[in-house]
Amino acid sequence: MAHLRAAGLGALADLGFRGLDNGVLDPVIVTGFHATRTHKLTPGQKTANRVLANGRAPVEHGFAHLKNWRILTELRTEPARATCLLRALLVLTNLEVNR
Repeated sequence: MAHLRAAGLGALADLGFRGLDNGVLDPVIVTGFHATRTHKLTPGQKTANRVLANGRAPVEHGFAHLKNWRILTELRTEPARATCLLRALLVLTNLEVNR
């Protein structure tokens, strides 16, 4: 969390993510709003959840394709190289899927 905050970066997380980010006014990890039986979501909260889902969908689809093709099973490298490799693979995956 400190590394993301120091770099001025953020992350999108799904509704199941809990914990770690205590910065209420300046969150590093953005999650959606939860509804309960007694607390219904406002139209603004529903819109925020929809925007968050639209931002996360391409990444989720990219990782699903990478898992389906079993590209990541043989990956044996340091994390910094794996991050660059994953970024390149996601770009190539999106190009292939859109073709």
